[in-house]
Amino acid sequence: MKIFKTLTIALLLIAISPVSAQTADEIINNYFENTGGKTAWENLQAIKMTATANSQGMEIPVEIYQTKDGKQLVKINFQGQEITQIAFDGETMWTTNFMTMQPEKSDAETTENMKKQMKDFPTPFMNYKEKGFTVELMGKETKEGTETYKIKLTQSPIMVDGVEQPNVSYYYFDTENFVPIVTETEIKDGPMKGQMSVSTMSDYQEVDGLYFPFALSMGGQGIQLKDVILNPEIDTAMFVFPVTETDSVKKE
Repeated sequence: MKIFKTLTIALLLIAISPVSAQTADEIINNYFENTGGKTAWENLQAIKMTATANSQGMEIPVEIYQTKDGKQLVKINFQGQEITQIAFDGETMWTTNFMTMQPEKSDAETTENMKKQMKDFPTPFMNYKEKGFTVELMGKETKEGTETYKIKLTQSPIMVDGVEQPNVSYYYFDTENFVPIVTETEIKDGPMKGQMSVSTMSDYQEVDGLYFPFALSMGGQGIQLKDVILNPEIDTAMFVFPVTETDSVKKE
């Protein structure tokens, strides 16, 4: 009789568990399915986003370009001046020096870390196993008042001050819609070292069959997307470090 009762309880647990159980891969697959389908995401070649960033009461226009082969550009318009915050052509990373307003190449370590991010378009979860990444479902957690699945993503290690550091981030997927609404990443250097950098994503909207979060918060700065263009015509020269007058003199 005891054996019968034990088997009955076991069978009930087996019958109930699959209904609510989720694996990390199932959650990721549901994410792709609910936001346009994995094939459509794989066929995406480039994105152009225009947005407004709210910083200390100011609204700053932002343009963001990303391509499948890893090129990136983020530029802002600050008090009438167009400033490149980040530019990367696949080999060289550069930015605008706010003091001199001249283009300036990033250091070798920062550039190498950026090269490791070239596989992240349009999301690091796309074919993550082929990239050598791993994912782990950490359970459920409430974020922003919403029940979420917490997924740990481990990517290729990065270098910080010459020392290899693990590259781990946490994504919180809404249990109802299977879209990420919060990400957390440990800050590796600077005065905030050891603390978590938190980003939020909401207001998912459809753009030509794919869904993007139009309201974002990164490091306490609010960003509102105004427009998203898929596969825009892009002049790749915008990613390249510009030749300065000093460079021209050196060549002569």
